[in-house]
Amino acid sequence: MSAPNDNDLIDFVYHEARMLDERRYEEWLDLYAEDAYYWMPLAPGQEDPLLHASLLYEDKLLLRVRVERLLGQRTYSQQPHSRGHRLLQRPWIDREHPESDPAAGRHIVRTSFHYVETRGDDQTLYAGWATHHLVWQDRLRIRLKRVDLVNCDAAFANIQLFP
Repeated sequence: MSAPNDNDLIDFVYHEARMLDERRYEEWLDLYAEDAYYWMPLAPGQEDPLLHASLLYEDKLLLRVRVERLLGQRTYSQQPHSRGHRLLQRPWIDREHPESDPAAGRHIVRTSFHYVETRGDDQTLYAGWATHHLVWQDRLRIRLKRVDLVNCDAAFANIQLFP
């Protein structure tokens, strides 16, 4: 495949959501670049994950640990397993973002979402925006996934999966 077109970028975001909904965590993790991060800011408009607290700020190693825990047979906090479902608005390619540079293989895709996480009788709804910083290496990969929840500054129970 050559450089991705708009449909490839949009399909990539839908594909990632489907992998998560289907609990295909190992395949999902393979979508991430080695230097990737998954970030959920704690405050609206937060610009720096290192100088401020975040709900999540995990590199690929920590994402792998989370995946291993979710898939582990002896992870009693995951019995029954948490399940998630994402409803995505059509992703929007942000060509005006300062880090967007299609000629250099850097693409920014923003998506509004509603996400439901359930385990047993408990169900939690999250809503917000996901911003994928995608890079073209041997294929499209996620360098950064930033998830901005509408109510990011609210008190949350444990977020088990990946909104």
